[in-house]
Amino acid sequence: MSQGQRRSPVFILNEDSERTKGKDAQSTNINAGKAVAESVRTTLGPQGMDKMLVDSTGEVVITNDGVTILQEMDIDHPAAQLIVEVAESQEETTGDGTTTASVLAGQLLAKAESLVDQDIHPRTIVDGYAEAAGIAQDAIDEIALDGDLDDETLAKVATSSMTGKGTGEFDAADLADLVVDAARGIRSDGTVSRSDIYITAEPGASTRATDLVSGVVTDDDVAREGMPDEAQDASVLLLDAELEKRETSVDVEYDVVDSEQIDQALAAEREEFRSYAETLDEAGVDVLISTEDVADPVLDYLEDYGILTLENVGSFSDDVGAQVAKTTGATPVGAIDEIDPDHLGHAEDIHVEEYADESYTVIDGGDEAGIVTVFVRGGTAHVTDELERAIGDAVDVVATALDEGGVVPGAGVTEIKVASRLRDEAAGVSGRKQLAVEAFADAVEVLPRTLAENTGMDQIDALVDLRAANEGDGRAGVIARGETGELGDPIEEGILDPAQVKRKAIDNAAESASIILRIDDIISADKS
Repeated sequence: MSQGQRRSPVFILNEDSERTKGKDAQSTNINAGKAVAESVRTTLGPQGMDKMLVDSTGEVVITNDGVTILQEMDIDHPAAQLIVEVAESQEETTGDGTTTASVLAGQLLAKAESLVDQDIHPRTIVDGYAEAAGIAQDAIDEIALDGDLDDETLAKVATSSMTGKGTGEFDAADLADLVVDAARGIRSDGTVSRSDIYITAEPGASTRATDLVSGVVTDDDVAREGMPDEAQDASVLLLDAELEKRETSVDVEYDVVDSEQIDQALAAEREEFRSYAETLDEAGVDVLISTEDVADPVLDYLEDYGILTLENVGSFSDDVGAQVAKTTGATPVGAIDEIDPDHLGHAEDIHVEEYADESYTVIDGGDEAGIVTVFVRGGTAHVTDELERAIGDAVDVVATALDEGGVVPGAGVTEIKVASRLRDEAAGVSGRKQLAVEAFADAVEVLPRTLAENTGMDQIDALVDLRAANEGDGRAGVIARGETGELGDPIEEGILDPAQVKRKAIDNAAESASIILRIDDIISADKS
């Protein structure tokens, strides 16, 4: 190629590709993240407002639960999707604080945008945010209250989590003891087995009918109306097979020459069916629970023997069947002739409850049950769904407090003290990272500001007063009073949060904001 010849450009991307680079890419990502975080900010706190989400089919969800709102929103922008992942991560690890983590992530992006406009490199901001997150964690550890987590303290943690989350006519404090009992009842080896706490929600009754069962609640009804609909101190057999006429292993043809042979065949079949019920009765079975169908003639004999029967309950390895197995401690068998006394389980009480036109079977395993179920009731599906989410969050935070240890004052106190600690430590941070640490403090303070705003207080005046009231050993947060708010001591008011919820919110928000800030090139194309 001669010196005068020009090189042809080399295209490595499809001509339909779109590319955004540099500050334009950073600005696009930051604005997308801010917009998503802002959408849930008004739901924060006990006076936060609800969102109504309507999908393309017309299905409606009404909630102020941060992760539910973000998951239900139709979000296409990849940077905005990262904020959704913040909420999902927070929900998965602690069960609460999803709105806090999302709002904080959005504010970290907003403060970073201002620093980028001042020509501070995004990597410097990311490093500063990482240092700030570490300082914040140390501050949370110092703020954590001393002392054991007794039931009264755990009830306050549960109440704080549920307040303002649509608990209906049932005050959050009334549900707190139920939540604590659920967590305590399933705790072993110093940890709470969250997977063994089930929440079943059914509309059609007052929220005051919400109850805790040491076992399982299922909508599987008793197989026959004439069977007993209750049993106490019952022996339970779990059968993983159909109860019907046995099939031969080979094809056989019979020549029937008169009606007597037909009668004999039918009698033999009836005897076979009766033998099933007799075998169960002799084995001491009071309740039969089967994953498969039970033939009608067999049900006739089971009814005669007074054996309460549930059929088609689902696999004993998952679904309701697994819950029944954990509740009763029974070992499933694959055939009637395999029954051994060791296979039988126990239920303290089994009974059917009627609500309007619906029937529910309650299987209570007593103190030895391997699971507990919170049976959530509500007047409508919307009320029940929101109450289910609120109780689920409360169970999670109580479990988190018990497993991770430590609670901190709520109502914005922890955030104010963290922000103060960050500003004190910022002076010792070298270079421009100091500005990022100070920006982190400003972002954290948006949380108590939002609490104040959502309770009707002037957010600027409230923030100034909060800073002054929390100097040194002082302690004051935003306390909701009817339609407004005021400053007060959250510990005296019983407003407590697990320290781990605050720790994870800080970490999740900082990590997601840092990921977005490190992106300076967006390339989108149709892979096809």
